[in-house]
Amino acid sequence: MLPVALLVVLSVVQVGLLWRDQLLVVHAAREAARAAAVDGGAGVAQRAAREALDIDPGRVTATVVRREGVGGLVTVEVSLSPLTSLPLFGALLSGRSVSARATMLVEASGASP
Repeated sequence: MLPVALLVVLSVVQVGLLWRDQLLVVHAAREAARAAAVDGGAGVAQRAAREALDIDPGRVTATVVRREGVGGLVTVEVSLSPLTSLPLFGALLSGRSVSARATMLVEASGASP
């Protein structure tokens, strides 16, 4: 009975950690899209996503999927490799990532917030 209870507890903890990672990625995607909408410079979305997550930069990727001109849309996708150091789940989730997309209107350079 104890091994089953331990497996259930570890499952709940891992699901909670994945849920937290998903919420963080959604937040980072919004921040990256906002940064890309205001400043279309190279690497702006990636830098904003990494700053929003405040974790190991090697686990985060942010890609500008589409960018139109001023008044158009910019779409950014952010992916995060979750840490799965819990027994049993590390093997099940290795190589997977959580991701989110966000889209915002592109603003003219120098526009006030």
